[in-house]
Amino acid sequence: MINRELYMQKVRPFIDKNLVKVITGVRRCGKSVMMQLIQAELKKVGIKEQQMLAINFEDMSYTSLTDATSLHDEVMRKFSANPTLKYLFFDEIQEVKEWERCINSLLSKGQFDIYITGSNANLLSGELATFLAGRYVEINLYPFSFKEFLDLFNLKTAESSVDANFKRYLQVGGFPFIQHFIDDPLAIAQYLKDIYSSVLIKDVMKRNQFRDVDLLERTLLYVIAHVGETFSANSISKFFKSEGRKVAPETILNQLRGCEEAFLFHKVPRVDLIGKQILQVNEKYYMVDHGIRQAVYGSNQRDIQRILENVVYMEMLRRDYTVRVGRVGDQEVDFVCEKAGERLYIQVSYLLASDETVEREFGSLLMIDDNFPKYVLSMDQFDLSRQGIIHQYLPDFLLGRK
Repeated sequence: MINRELYMQKVRPFIDKNLVKVITGVRRCGKSVMMQLIQAELKKVGIKEQQMLAINFEDMSYTSLTDATSLHDEVMRKFSANPTLKYLFFDEIQEVKEWERCINSLLSKGQFDIYITGSNANLLSGELATFLAGRYVEINLYPFSFKEFLDLFNLKTAESSVDANFKRYLQVGGFPFIQHFIDDPLAIAQYLKDIYSSVLIKDVMKRNQFRDVDLLERTLLYVIAHVGETFSANSISKFFKSEGRKVAPETILNQLRGCEEAFLFHKVPRVDLIGKQILQVNEKYYMVDHGIRQAVYGSNQRDIQRILENVVYMEMLRRDYTVRVGRVGDQEVDFVCEKAGERLYIQVSYLLASDETVEREFGSLLMIDDNFPKYVLSMDQFDLSRQGIIHQYLPDFLLGRK
């Protein structure tokens, strides 16, 4: 079990605080293991097993706890029998009807330290906002980063091996369970397809009551094929029309929204860096894990430029940046990343193989009139930094090397 220290650092300040710790993320990204890691952390400081209660609501052993009242009564029954009970861990809490009422009641008693996970962004909307406003903290969990990927398989990070291991990562992605068949690409592909299908059925179709399975799958394949490209619901609608199928843009928007809520895709808004305006059309979408794209659609190697962008985008989310696509005049900046008053700009390129490519990648950054750090990331292993713009070998950036 890999100690996901990046996320433990986010959890530790809130342990024993009267706030609900909400861990969200796509299915199978490691939320259940994260709960186990928190429990292990508590045991290190002397907390006993009997002081903790852990329930996974996807386990049929707990099918009797299907609503707020039954869950609340069960917790209080256990607390009456064991007054030392304090730490509550509820995995996939969205399976409990009106769970928010139960969590709010338990929190209000001031006796429990509560941790919950969920696989849908709606976990933090609607009822939760009403019941727990200002009384929860969200920790977003993602599939493994490149650094975690290396740690997982205990891979060497010598200069000679980083490139080879990164190419492997680009194909299989970062879902934790692939460790069990890392040398079997067919098994990995099947596993990732199954994750995709599970998210599609349980977290997109079922929760949004979409009935046209074929249309949803075709919409998703379009987005998967065009990861990292600017497009709109209108452009997808026109694509379907060219194939003789009439689909309203609003229908497509609803489908995309459902996929975002299931953490399958991330929509990235565009901002005019000169006019300081958020652009309302032609956003970009990136996948939560590029390994799923390889398994479902293929061609990660052929579309290497966009896959590298996907990897960098997800890395910046792991580092808690708010990420947007920038525009300077008629040129684009791949990522504008902001956190706590800090900002940095990133251009991603596969190889800086020509003067034209160098001019394009560095040129748009040179047009930005501020002193925040500016990066060009590529697979070139020699330093092409110039005019205050930092060029870095992309895997080194992912590993936090200087």
